[in-house]
Amino acid sequence: MMASRSLPITKEMVWHAYGKVKRSNGSAGVDEETISMFDQNLSGNLYKLWNRLRSGSYFPPAVKEVAIPKGDGKVRKLGIPTVSDRIAQMVVKDYLEPIIEPIFHPNSFGYRPGKNALQAVEQARRNCWDLDWAVDLDIQSFFDDIDHELLLKAIERHTSEKWVLLYIRRWLTAPIHKEQQSEARTKGTPQGGVSALRSVYK
Repeated sequence: MMASRSLPITKEMVWHAYGKVKRSNGSAGVDEETISMFDQNLSGNLYKLWNRLRSGSYFPPAVKEVAIPKGDGKVRKLGIPTVSDRIAQMVVKDYLEPIIEPIFHPNSFGYRPGKNALQAVEQARRNCWDLDWAVDLDIQSFFDDIDHELLLKAIERHTSEKWVLLYIRRWLTAPIHKEQQSEARTKGTPQGGVSALRSVYK
């Protein structure tokens, strides 16, 4: 835990993050709480979350794993955080995004604000007029094998804010809940959630 002094996380940061999470809706996490259920005690829930975040006493709950069928017969595993945890992650995302966005190539479209698949297709179309080659690749088990320490070192290159690093480390090591049991994690990050830190790792 951090020192006894409060961390620089304001109520406005948490309320702003909540607005983004509400707009994106999303499924319930391990606690089965939906956005509409969270809203029933909105002020109390946001105050409690803010108080824990600023005191350094916030620990993320387990992430619910769900399997989404793919067209090739395989499944894609997604990690679904709770509503409160999505808000907490959004607070960190809102802090980090303006810092790390400038480091990405203009033609990078994954997990970036204002970027989408249609823009990526359009960029690929334009590239076809200038180039006569293409590379199609996929990193096997990329999400499952991300090295936590390397990811944290990558984040540390762009911020020295201890509260940011504290909570990122806690999210990386939060257990994954699947098949009625929770498993500890020593590497990898769930595909899903808010922070999408794997973009920095890349």
